[in-house]
Amino acid sequence: MESENTPVTPQSPKLLDQVRDKIRVKHYSIRTETQYLQWIKRFIYFHGRRHPRDLGAPEVEAFLSHLATEGNVSASTQNQALSALLFLYREVLGIDLPWMDTMVRAKKPQRLPVVLSRAEVALVLERMEGNYSLMARLLYGTGMRLMECCRLRVKDVDFERREILIRDGKGAKDRVTMLPEVLILPFQEHLAKRSLLYKDDLAKGMAGVFLPDALERKYPAAAAEWSWQYVFPAGSYSVDPRSGHERRHHIDEKLLQRAMKRAVAASGVVKLATPHTLRHSFATHLLESGYDIRTVQELLGHSDVSTTVIYTHVLNKGGKGVVSPLDR
Repeated sequence: MESENTPVTPQSPKLLDQVRDKIRVKHYSIRTETQYLQWIKRFIYFHGRRHPRDLGAPEVEAFLSHLATEGNVSASTQNQALSALLFLYREVLGIDLPWMDTMVRAKKPQRLPVVLSRAEVALVLERMEGNYSLMARLLYGTGMRLMECCRLRVKDVDFERREILIRDGKGAKDRVTMLPEVLILPFQEHLAKRSLLYKDDLAKGMAGVFLPDALERKYPAAAAEWSWQYVFPAGSYSVDPRSGHERRHHIDEKLLQRAMKRAVAASGVVKLATPHTLRHSFATHLLESGYDIRTVQELLGHSDVSTTVIYTHVLNKGGKGVVSPLDR
């Protein structure tokens, strides 16, 4: 029996809470947090709720094999699950076992990106309406990724310099891309309407938005400033899963994906085009116009030029640009 003088030790947090805390300390995105927690939970349940400390390489391989054979998941999904488990063992449990370095990742198939011709892009864009039309034109005209467009803030659009600053892109990198001249007037008109919604939110005390890297604590008033507002806001308020605050978030990317799907179907284009296809088309059409591949690499935000080189394969007509002897 414990005496009155026995110190009471605080109960250690649950494993998933430890994972969540570690992810937030490292400033990983909410999407990464959600996916990692999901995969770790599935791993634990797959092995009968045994603690990961009691599991090792055979159990990890069995789980990944199950995903590939029974779950029929893609190579990228299987690698995401492996990344989540590596994070669990190395960052949370502090276990750096030799088998971690020898774990083989699933090989991703090398596929060429789907690219629309200039005429096909025009057909699709003609059938986009409202905010979705402006967003789609931004994707094609700037080479932004879908989520970079959804998360765009008012302060990062510079009309005078004709440029857009993309903050915290893939790999937590910033970069600059152009603002097409043809979009300046529509963009300014959109922001004029957006400011009316902002003023309504401000009057209700609901103008605060999410700020990155604890800026909300450092500058508490900044969250309600116009410059930090999302260019493309959600249609209603929602509860932030991390802070618990109710506020207006950016637009759900699925809405643009659905609008794009409808536009592609209405245009008669038979290619399986998505919003990301507009980014592929942006890169390919710049290279067709004679721009240097390094310039295109910087505009796309690729870490390695080898990622950008794939668009040179799309440029060639037919098999590597060779003219068929039947056409001679």
